[in-house]
Amino acid sequence: MKTAIIVQARMTSTRFPGKVLKQVLGKPLLEYQIERLQRVKLADEILIATTTNETDEPIVELCNRLAVAYFRGSEEDVLGRYYQAATEHKVDIVVRVTSDCPLIDPKVIDEVIDCYLKNQSNYDYVSNSLERTYPRGMDTEVFSFSTLQQAFWEATAQPDREHVTPFIYRQPSRYSLGHVIYSEDCSHHRWTVDTPEDFELIQKIIEAIYPIKPNFTLEDCLSLLKKHPEWYIINSHVTQKKYDK
Repeated sequence: MKTAIIVQARMTSTRFPGKVLKQVLGKPLLEYQIERLQRVKLADEILIATTTNETDEPIVELCNRLAVAYFRGSEEDVLGRYYQAATEHKVDIVVRVTSDCPLIDPKVIDEVIDCYLKNQSNYDYVSNSLERTYPRGMDTEVFSFSTLQQAFWEATAQPDREHVTPFIYRQPSRYSLGHVIYSEDCSHHRWTVDTPEDFELIQKIIEAIYPIKPNFTLEDCLSLLKKHPEWYIINSHVTQKKYDK
């Protein structure tokens, strides 16, 4: 059984274009994320799912430089992009993360994968974001290729094609959903990059912690923000885009 982390990434973000390659300490955010994903123990491969747009050539160049696999597909049909990427790379278990989460903790991803692997007879889909207790930016979803295939063939609504997994988690009578809950409610923290304010916060966190401890954890980030509570307000006003989970 091949488990792959598939990361959707593109340069044409509507709110903050080019965000995935914005640099901190001379390194693009996507490179930080890939570095962290490479520490996930329960995944066999990392696959960057980008688009066929010429504007996404820099993402391909980064993948080539880092020797990371990539797939290029439709910009609008992200579900189709995921399905085709998983098909081409013969993936059995899909781990979905998005490229705007450069602080994502590999241990958190492993916890979600482990929950799925231990409960495949009970759950079709496991995530840590439907019942949100983790900081936004730790979002991880795990499901089988067969479930992804069903969504690919049956989903027709544009939001379902654009956001990949709503077709699954919006049908709890059809798909059994598993939830990974954090030890405390930290859902008020926003560590995803969708606006310049988000980037300002992420930049501060990386600059403070990465030179000292490159393999920093979720708990390290929480401790840092306890020392700098004023940082929290940098992006506390930012609202998530519509059609959130």
